[in-house]
Amino acid sequence: MIWALLLLAQAVVPTQIERGEALFFGSAHACGGCHALKGKGTAVGPDLRDVARLSPHGIALTIKSTVTQYVQVVKLKDGRTFPSMPAKGDQLYDLSKTPPEPVQAPAADVSTQPNNGWKHPPSTQTFTSQELADIVAYIRFAGANNRGPVSPDDMP
Repeated sequence: MIWALLLLAQAVVPTQIERGEALFFGSAHACGGCHALKGKGTAVGPDLRDVARLSPHGIALTIKSTVTQYVQVVKLKDGRTFPSMPAKGDQLYDLSKTPPEPVQAPAADVSTQPNNGWKHPPSTQTFTSQELADIVAYIRFAGANNRGPVSPDDMP
């Protein structure tokens, strides 16, 4: 009887990877609003499969980073200006909106400038060490099939 209760208790408690996935896709402000993993999310930001191969500490630093070398300020012929990733054909994403808003614009109507103020949204969020470790565990699993646990003690 006790073994059945233990099995039931284990089935109800989410794993670290499951908790991380819930945080990754949990809201419009979450990682999945700009990044896709395992066929879920929005592939606006860089692919995280390569990041998934970093150490847990390295992944956490990437999440918290304000570096936005891929983001440009886009100015359209109609006068709209917004931060965006480089265009994929005629498809841009306005990163000033949450989640990023798709914008269709022919390449001839687009001019770009270096990013002058947009920051990676997680850099402004406050995650507990445990939440950050859970997100890192999910990224490692989804991007590199690494199921190893991630300790909150390894987080910056």
